[in-house]
Amino acid sequence: MASNYTEASIKTLSSTEHIRLRPGMYIGRLGDGAHAEDGIYVLLKETVDNSVDEFAMGSGKKIEIDLKDNSVRVRDYGRGIPLGKLLECVSVINTGAKYDSETFKKAVGLNGVGQKAVNALSLAYRAQAVREGETKVVEFARGKLAKDHRVAKTAERNGTIVEFTPDGELFGKDFRFRPEFVEDMLWTYAYLNRGLTLTLNGKPFKSEGGLRDLLEKNLIGEPLYPIIHLEGDDIEIALTHGTHYGEEYHSFVNGQHTTMGGTHQAAFREALVETVRNFYKKDFDAADVRQSVAAAVSIRVIEPVFESQTKTKLGSSDIAPGGPSIREFIGKFVQQSLDTYLHKHPEAAEAIRRKIDESELERKELAGIRSLARERAKKASLHNRKLRDCRVHLGDKDGRAEGSALFIVEGDSAAGSLTACRDVQTQAVFALKGKPLNTYGLSKKVIYENEEFHLLQSALNIEDGIDGLRYGRVVIATDADVDGMHIRLLLISFFLQFFPDLIARGRLFILETPLFRVRNKKETVYCYSEREKQAAAARLGAAHEITRFKGLGEISAGEFKAFIGEEIRLEPISLNHLHDSAELLSFFMGKNTPERQDFIIANLKVEKDLVEA
Repeated sequence: MASNYTEASIKTLSSTEHIRLRPGMYIGRLGDGAHAEDGIYVLLKETVDNSVDEFAMGSGKKIEIDLKDNSVRVRDYGRGIPLGKLLECVSVINTGAKYDSETFKKAVGLNGVGQKAVNALSLAYRAQAVREGETKVVEFARGKLAKDHRVAKTAERNGTIVEFTPDGELFGKDFRFRPEFVEDMLWTYAYLNRGLTLTLNGKPFKSEGGLRDLLEKNLIGEPLYPIIHLEGDDIEIALTHGTHYGEEYHSFVNGQHTTMGGTHQAAFREALVETVRNFYKKDFDAADVRQSVAAAVSIRVIEPVFESQTKTKLGSSDIAPGGPSIREFIGKFVQQSLDTYLHKHPEAAEAIRRKIDESELERKELAGIRSLARERAKKASLHNRKLRDCRVHLGDKDGRAEGSALFIVEGDSAAGSLTACRDVQTQAVFALKGKPLNTYGLSKKVIYENEEFHLLQSALNIEDGIDGLRYGRVVIATDADVDGMHIRLLLISFFLQFFPDLIARGRLFILETPLFRVRNKKETVYCYSEREKQAAAARLGAAHEITRFKGLGEISAGEFKAFIGEEIRLEPISLNHLHDSAELLSFFMGKNTPERQDFIIANLKVEKDLVEA
């Protein structure tokens, strides 16, 4: 029977109620902090953005971030929020100074929403403004005003202090800030704002080289020529070519990391190809010019338009209202500055030409075997039972699309357990036949010559780049033994070598499964470490029994369901702090057996060491 639809069905929510009911509209995803895109980092970023905007306007050269027990404190030394408007600025939506382009030119936060979302989604929130010897403090609990302090005299320096603790009811009781994600964020701020010092619990983050430093830190492998660094009014670009496959971009607008790109990134990709073609006076294929390129692009725009509150993709078409288009602005700058650079640095120009020729040769070599591989895959897919697909995929207009996952497992036994209990709507399973081929040192044609890799590439739909990726998460699910770890390493090195964008965009994960089951007649506890096992055994008493899971195939479908459902534990694979991927791959995956053997012996731990640890 249909429910009654009357006037009583219509509800009007306050801004705080709406933010808490629909947080995804304001911060993207919630999450517990295991992923760099999780909401707790957006809350931190929204707060630091305001302080960085102060620096961009010439006020305050230092921002202090203190992180303790999941509580955050951000202190800047800017102008300070006007005391009489402090309460409204942090609690009334669509309130702020950034509607005034003269006060905050080319700022990233323009909608008066960010800090209100931080307030509404925090268990406790406190804001303090200091201006010319006076200060005011306001305090909130879950977005509701708890205390509005009077204006008082102070000897503190001008600026704003914001303190907040994300609400565990929304982000999960076990949420936590991962230092590596926070440090990565602060380094990005430092690269984009030379002269600004940020500190995290006293540790400084400062850059003198700007985007050149960023590219040096994040480049996968070694550059083929020294990084080209180009600067102009409201634009900065760093670029080189590497030895990796695919294209690697870091794009920014007004200091905001646009991880999903947008009009400025598209304009740069187009301008790079046109400039190179004009310089060499040859109509190169665009894919050959951009193969293995690594670039960072930052522009400043008046009143930027982003495609969502999380500001991960630029939608603006113009550099300023009534001004030139972003495509025209970037195209003209790249054409003039890069052309001049290549004329002045013939060694870089020669290296780029060699790389383009190599890419063209490889593309033509691959063209022949691609058709054969596709025919083979088409025949194999008629009988191939290695992929158990799901119904909802990334890119579908379905709220579950981002959560879709492909689990890569070893063997039919593990695949059977996982398939029996998976969510057929959003979880797919791909079964390996055994240990995959070690692809280190091999060219991309190995993907087409190796049936298993080609079927995996086809299942993921990443042959022409990961924009066509069919799953929100690619999950390596192997046994927690030596063979499982080896398979895990082989797969990670495969993706790192041929599809690094999959890792760079935070799409690759390791499934954590329990090593032990500890139970008595009343309770069952699954443990992921020796320490957890000992604690569970002590708590359940003398009547407990312990089962050691040697492989995923031993875990029943009923038990497996708990490990891939709402309580799933996923460890993201990231490129954070990875400076020498080529050297690491060479050491662990290359033919250097004596050196690797010495390393293993020197670092070998016996079971007693692991238990004590």
